[in-house]
Amino acid sequence: MRVGLLTGGGDVPGLNAAIRAVVKRGVGEHGHHIVGFRNGWKGVAEGDIQPLTRADIRNVLPIGGTLLGTARFHPHAVEGGMDAVMSTIENEHIDALICIGGDGTLHAASKVAEAGVKVVAIPKTIDNDVWATESSIGFDTAVTIATEAIDRIHTTAESHNRVMIVEVMGRTAGWIAATAGIAGGAEIVLAPERPFDIDQVVRFLKHRHRAHASFSIVVVAEGATPAEGTSMDYEMQVGQFGQIVAGGISDRLKHEIEQRTGFDTRVTVLGHIQRGGTPTAADRILGSRFGVAAIDAVTRGEDRVMTAVQDGEVVLVPLAEVAGRVKHVPDSLLDVARALA
Repeated sequence: MRVGLLTGGGDVPGLNAAIRAVVKRGVGEHGHHIVGFRNGWKGVAEGDIQPLTRADIRNVLPIGGTLLGTARFHPHAVEGGMDAVMSTIENEHIDALICIGGDGTLHAASKVAEAGVKVVAIPKTIDNDVWATESSIGFDTAVTIATEAIDRIHTTAESHNRVMIVEVMGRTAGWIAATAGIAGGAEIVLAPERPFDIDQVVRFLKHRHRAHASFSIVVVAEGATPAEGTSMDYEMQVGQFGQIVAGGISDRLKHEIEQRTGFDTRVTVLGHIQRGGTPTAADRILGSRFGVAAIDAVTRGEDRVMTAVQDGEVVLVPLAEVAGRVKHVPDSLLDVARALA
């Protein structure tokens, strides 16, 4: 078989582990030819290919990013995009396609599958918001990086008696904010799932600083918003691909907290640092497990499915159940963050 392979959307640590697993298992065990497409769906549309052999994936496990490159390109949203994709699939004699990506890439995968291409998907996103899987490639590394940053910020916050706001990624789901906030001992965690009341935030900070501490850590997801009817107006700024402009919510929080409390308040926006660099062991293992499961599924003739972790086991779930859905942080986890304030 000739199996196409692509990585789409934002890069995350652990992608190369998945690529490596697909190639090693696909070539060594099943005798397939693996054809990589550069720069995600854009590469499929343009016919930009890179044949992948065992030599191409040597020593890539500890390397972040993706050796195939990636781009935010959705063929179903571009005039002529789907026709170009189908033409490349036919010209390159691709029997099946393995797509590694987040919600946008997986939604595109579902559209390509509907057009008649055999597709198996692998979830990756540091936001951890892909439906039906307990974890996605890149999430563990992002939480590890964010937790270390919070640990470091604690020391300078305490030394200077400051309120320190740490903004992490999380457009519609606050998985990084909640887990890193708990692991790093943040006093306040603000997530998209639970709009906040700035008056309550200010009251808590004033009480804490009067009663037993001279500093506080506030972790906020980039997609967090004030609740309707509260005393803070805020309009989220977005870029051309719908991504949230970094620093928007944290800068506004800094202004509100300083004006209402008089406390010296500083902002740290982690941004792309969260998804760069060396992947953790957990992400290398998850990427490897997903890669093996995906190429095995292709070999069995599986179609329109995504690899997922459920109860610690790698399973296959229908792609149609995943596309367009968001896995939100459960109330129980947000309650733990609040209880430990």
